[in-house]
Amino acid sequence: MLGVAYYHANEPVRAIEQLGSVVDKLPEGSEKQESIQVLGLAHYLAGRLAESIPFLEQTRTWAPNNLELAYALGMAYIQTRQPDKARASVARMFGVAEDSPAGHLLTAQMMVRVEFEEFAEAELKRTLEKDPKLPQAHFLLGQIAIFRNRLEEGIDHMKRELELNPGNSMALYRLGDAYARQLRWDEAIAALQRSLWINPYYSGPYILLGKAYMKKNQPSTAEEMLRRAIQFDPNNKSAHYMLGQVLQQLGRLEEAKREFEIAGRLRGETQ
Repeated sequence: MLGVAYYHANEPVRAIEQLGSVVDKLPEGSEKQESIQVLGLAHYLAGRLAESIPFLEQTRTWAPNNLELAYALGMAYIQTRQPDKARASVARMFGVAEDSPAGHLLTAQMMVRVEFEEFAEAELKRTLEKDPKLPQAHFLLGQIAIFRNRLEEGIDHMKRELELNPGNSMALYRLGDAYARQLRWDEAIAALQRSLWINPYYSGPYILLGKAYMKKNQPSTAEEMLRRAIQFDPNNKSAHYMLGQVLQQLGRLEEAKREFEIAGRLRGETQ
């Protein structure tokens, strides 16, 4: 009971210390099952992923439909580099067949979340081998490519994603990002504007548009875009800093100073 209490008090290491010494001594039944379950989750929360797996695997026999346990086990498999077992667990989480295109795609998405891009790429390639027209696979491959500065490859994947799903605002945003990195400002602006026409409530495209209009020497339009970005994300330090640069360029030095101060404060808070 003390071990379970420590777990619920968000003290997983102390929970492990208490439960680890008694779990094998408990008789078969609900108390032992609860101890095994809590030990698996406590090890997971404490970052002891390999140690969490044997306990979480045992829980499948009596809690096969528990999504929290399936999620923890799947993520533990991913981070201990066991992609096949991870896919089986993720497929159970989402109710799809393990070796289906959807199974590979969902596993890749979970892998991207924890920055296991190399494994995600392999899952996504298998997704497209089985279903070349499944939405989101090209988007994720393109996102990984752009992150790794393989810009032409990323652009190609984003265009393929948009052929399958022309209303994907995030694909348009990432396409604009890739063009901006190549200094192709007109193409970046076109992609980013289309992204905002579909989803006008996300700050990312506004920030990139602000940068693009700065580069095209259109500071007033850049100011408008950056103020919209701050409207949707008031704590974005990059938006405040870029707005300060634009206001400086426009000769509004007091306003610029205020934006630089906000950016500096936000940078300090994140550090």
